[in-house]
Amino acid sequence: MTATTERTQSTFSRFTNRLSNTYRSMLPHPAYRFLLYILGAIVHIAACFIYLYRRTQPSGYAKLREETEAALAASGYMEKLAAELEEQLRRKATFFAETIDEARLKKEAQRLAQQNFNRHTEQEVEKQTRLSGISPVTFSSTMQSLLEQPLFLILTLLPGLFMYALMALYSNPYLKYIMERLFMTIFVIFGVTIMVFTILYISPMDPAANILGNTATEEQIANFNAIYGLDQPYLVQLWNTIKGILTFDLGRSFAGNENVTAAIANKIPVTLTLTIIATIVAVIIALPIGILSATKPNSFMDYSFMFIALIGLSIPNFWQGLIFILNFSIKLDWLPATYNPNDWMSMIMPVVVLGTALTAAVARMTRSSTLEVIHEDYITTAKAKGLSRSHVLWKHAVTNALIPIVTVIGLQFGGMLGGATVTEKVFNISGIGSYIVDKQFIPDIPAIMGGVIYIAIAISIINVLVDMLYAFLDPRIRSSMKQQ
Repeated sequence: MTATTERTQSTFSRFTNRLSNTYRSMLPHPAYRFLLYILGAIVHIAACFIYLYRRTQPSGYAKLREETEAALAASGYMEKLAAELEEQLRRKATFFAETIDEARLKKEAQRLAQQNFNRHTEQEVEKQTRLSGISPVTFSSTMQSLLEQPLFLILTLLPGLFMYALMALYSNPYLKYIMERLFMTIFVIFGVTIMVFTILYISPMDPAANILGNTATEEQIANFNAIYGLDQPYLVQLWNTIKGILTFDLGRSFAGNENVTAAIANKIPVTLTLTIIATIVAVIIALPIGILSATKPNSFMDYSFMFIALIGLSIPNFWQGLIFILNFSIKLDWLPATYNPNDWMSMIMPVVVLGTALTAAVARMTRSSTLEVIHEDYITTAKAKGLSRSHVLWKHAVTNALIPIVTVIGLQFGGMLGGATVTEKVFNISGIGSYIVDKQFIPDIPAIMGGVIYIAIAISIINVLVDMLYAFLDPRIRSSMKQQ
């Protein structure tokens, strides 16, 4: 029983020490320090009273400072400094031919001597504290010492629950890594919101006039603006927009009076499905092509693959889509010309058109990245150890070449989510891209804001996932995460 109790106490002691160390490592970062103070306000207020009480009590640091100051004063250091500074000031006044006021000169010399004396005292105390291990009583040191006390942790667990949760996240490098990027994502989303709303607000286009027509009276236009809040000041409209985003209520569109949130929710699956399928197909095709080209550089196969990839990068989506419709739908009658959610074959041409540029980009990046890696020293070492060619290629070369490839895939995927507009228009797909295009000429501010926010959130999430893949693929990134 005693051994079990000792192990429990030892475990709890290690936990409290780790908590104290985490708190100390978070303080130098202004953002984390602010969050600590806000989330643990009650805990910090209680610690503040304890800190003020400790300051009134005699401490080893205060005694050490008093002894050091007394020793310096007894040695005549202060008088020596004052005499030297007085002489320096006298010489300066003589050099510049200034009138010497003895009382003023002595007062200035005494002031400068006091400053130098205090500075020298601080330096001496700091040297002695490093040798003796004595530290001054500060609020941060008080808080750290309290966090090492099990009783204080138990008493403040409920009022400081959010603060302790933040510290737990910070202590885990992977969760901290994800949390920081999600936090930055919030700023990106609101930054995009403010920028897009401002552009729409200063736009010369008048939504009321565009929707009601040229025959609308001023009274009708005023009623329209009053209904949708367009007659309110800029800051009020911006706040209503931000509040709608936070509450997932983007309002109703100007044209059609439809619920924007529901409309976007109905259109997201189409664009997302199209993009995911196109990305999967592109990666399945592009990776082997890029690796084969890298293993046989400057060969006929390499030149052929890269030439085809260059063509894929150069073809505009709208032209490719129209050519596909003309040949495979009108002439050959193999595939439907427009998208039909009940016919899976209608998805073939949009997927191919949307994935062509991605396939070409990933193939070229895979080739260049793999070529760069296979000439590294560790690849030569792996071959010298007698490892098979396929093992060296897949285990060492391709694995280390994936970082730039993942970057390209992530960027292209995010671009396709917001840039599938042309493909959706060509194949008459009712997705988020075509929805935004249809609404921007009014401009239908709630609908456009909803679509833009969706795209911003989607791209931000993809960037977070790409950053997580970096940490998974590259051990150097994992190591740097743990050291932060």
